[in-house]
Amino acid sequence: MGPRLCQVCNEAQSKYKCPSCLAPYCSVACFKKHKENPCALPVSSLEKPPTTGPESRVDRPLIIEEPSEVLQRLQLEAVASSSEICSALKDENLQKLILNIDCSPDAEKVSGVIYFNQDQRT
Repeated sequence: MGPRLCQVCNEAQSKYKCPSCLAPYCSVACFKKHKENPCALPVSSLEKPPTTGPESRVDRPLIIEEPSEVLQRLQLEAVASSSEICSALKDENLQKLILNIDCSPDAEKVSGVIYFNQDQRT
């Protein structure tokens, strides 16, 4: 891949990338001109959420059998900010597993079967 051309002036070789949309630019002047229009980071195909059609959407009522097992706001925030959890959620196999459970009409049964099968392999 050769040197990239500035996307703003289309004349000079780019030395920098816009932090928002990663567009290459060559100078402060070009960066300021680029920033006159709003930009955003392009969504790659890896970051797109899996498309689920109506046939895979499962509407289930929320049933809380044990209120003490429901996470509180601070606990949810701790989970969301955990680097270990964020790293684990990047794993494609885990994403597929979660999607299979979430799209199943009987998620509790499916998650139990998956847990049993994984337990048998160890």
